[in-house]
Amino acid sequence: MPDERQAGAARGGCVEAPEQRRIVRTAIPGPRSTQLHKRRQASITDGFGVTLPVFVERAGGGIIVDVDGNHLIDLASGIAVTSVGAAAPAVVERVREQTERFTHTCFMVTEYDGFVEVAEALNRLTPGDHPKKTALFTTGAEAVENAVKIARTATRRPAVIVLDHAYHGRTLLTMTMTAKNVPYKDGFGPYAPEVYRAPFPYPYRWPGCSRHAAEQALDRLKDIVLSQVGADRVAAIVVEPIQGEGGFIVPPPGYLSGLQEFARAHGILLVADEIQTGFARTGDMFACGHEGIVPDLICTAKALGGGMPLSAVTGRAELMDAVPAGGLGGTYAGNPVACAAALGALETIEQENLVERARTIEALVMPRLRDLEKTSPVVGDVRGRGAMLALELVRPGTTDPAPDVAKDIAARCHADGVVVLVCGTYGNVIRMLPPLVIDDALLLDALSVLESSVREHVVTPGTC
Repeated sequence: MPDERQAGAARGGCVEAPEQRRIVRTAIPGPRSTQLHKRRQASITDGFGVTLPVFVERAGGGIIVDVDGNHLIDLASGIAVTSVGAAAPAVVERVREQTERFTHTCFMVTEYDGFVEVAEALNRLTPGDHPKKTALFTTGAEAVENAVKIARTATRRPAVIVLDHAYHGRTLLTMTMTAKNVPYKDGFGPYAPEVYRAPFPYPYRWPGCSRHAAEQALDRLKDIVLSQVGADRVAAIVVEPIQGEGGFIVPPPGYLSGLQEFARAHGILLVADEIQTGFARTGDMFACGHEGIVPDLICTAKALGGGMPLSAVTGRAELMDAVPAGGLGGTYAGNPVACAAALGALETIEQENLVERARTIEALVMPRLRDLEKTSPVVGDVRGRGAMLALELVRPGTTDPAPDVAKDIAARCHADGVVVLVCGTYGNVIRMLPPLVIDDALLLDALSVLESSVREHVVTPGTC
């Protein structure tokens, strides 16, 4: 795979990307990180959590270098943000050039071409060949919230249907739409009105036979919409094509297409939240593509900005134009530096064929995860698509969630220089989101560390 090793010399003084191998020089976190973390604790609210308290000196490719000189293998990508690496040459160069021109004017005051170019790219890349328009924002939560605003304006209906295990953000509306209470909602109520929740077909945990999960989940959703809410009151159904924070849950075949069919039959807009799944992550440009779904509105962020804050809502032109002038926007919406970064990220994704690379990552990793599932009693399920993969940890011999096991395995990985994340409604899922530019040797090394961490946990007495 192309890497960023020559970026420093080629890009006018940019820092050269780190050596692409795992190096553990100190305990993790090391002494300098520990010292800096104490400073953080004295000045930053405890409301910000941290997965691994190390301070980063530089990053690129599949490596994060901390201030103690440890080279950590990155299986997090800043929560699916740095899919093209944390210092992709095309992103760095475009950001450098843009910052020299100007950093901000506010697109609602004076216009600039980067905003238009990103919108044109999203209109081209997102599913469907119908006329589309795009609005740019800053965060994923903003994108979801504005998609709901657009849907309500276009349909003149108030209600929104969301799903079990969903995550859509931390604002008042998107927090309401999010399913998990702790840490996202606890103590922050009362919540926004007119948000209704339906079951999501979670194959591993679906009661009875998982083969019927899609059909049964659709039946439950239809009943809620038709008999409890009223279909003529529902503006939108908002769905993650693969659920992210909820545990990397892949819906069974037929569910998304059934959802789309039902929505269209009742004049309800289908909104796809592709904030974590979008831009090659799942082995398709968008996860909707795995079932040929064409949403009315699609929300994107994370990998779109290549590390800079940028989000978008792209949708059918007549829906996007339903909002009158001034109804959408934000001071930083579509910031010119973030737009420049996005153009570099999209260029990298397309030119380096990172859609295919995500499929290769799945082909390398999934067989070993399935072997781990067969041999380790704490691994209840493995799942995912492309470079969005996960294992669910359980009490041996049961399907009972084991969040303490997930926490222990993650800590072992961190100590050995591999950054992994824990997620899931029950806090028992280890998720893997490597940069799509990670090389095979580094990826396989990280996987070996994960395998060892799982097996070491199993042989430790008294931990299950």
